[in-house]
Amino acid sequence: MTSRRLATPALLVSLLLVAGCRDREVTAYRAPKDPPPVAMPAAALEGTNNLPSDHPPIDAGGGGPAAPAPAMANTPVPTAGGTGLAWTAPAEWTAKALSAMRKGSFSVKGDGGEADLSITAFPGNTGGLEANLNRWRGQVGLPAQSPAEVTAATEKIDSGNLQFLLVDYGNHGSRLVGAILPYDGNTWFFKLLGPDALVARTKPAFLDFLRTVKPAK
Repeated sequence: MTSRRLATPALLVSLLLVAGCRDREVTAYRAPKDPPPVAMPAAALEGTNNLPSDHPPIDAGGGGPAAPAPAMANTPVPTAGGTGLAWTAPAEWTAKALSAMRKGSFSVKGDGGEADLSITAFPGNTGGLEANLNRWRGQVGLPAQSPAEVTAATEKIDSGNLQFLLVDYGNHGSRLVGAILPYDGNTWFFKLLGPDALVARTKPAFLDFLRTVKPAK
């Protein structure tokens, strides 16, 4: 009888210790809350890799090269604000519907196919001149060049108080004639891309078109 009375408190103590250990185990392995989602940075440049062709490269900051582009399918892209520009396109160019990034969009048709004329604008320097020129080179399959090489191939086009930097890249049947214009804290891109022969024939009209660009009233 005495042994049973002694066993009962011992049994109760054992059960309490086991229960206490289980409680501590549950506390120690409780799953933490999911971290809050990290917002993707808004893009400021015309794209590479997964970015659309109208989008510039993302600035790495500190004047360095553009950072690798993340997947941008759902990332908002800020276009330029402030004072806009106006232009007069040739009658033979067909206006196309504007996208979220395009300020102007035209189809240029002729013998040999169809070329695309796009006008975009983004805040700031959009990653730097060299990065944007090398991005354009990549769009026609040309390798990137050093900053000195890629800027040496530019030509200045003056139109009133505006100064464009013009480039002409051709490779394997494709040609890109483009102009970059810093204006009112933004960078504007005027790009004619299409079959080599058609873009070459359209280049004089493209240059005349640039000379119609002026501040919007």
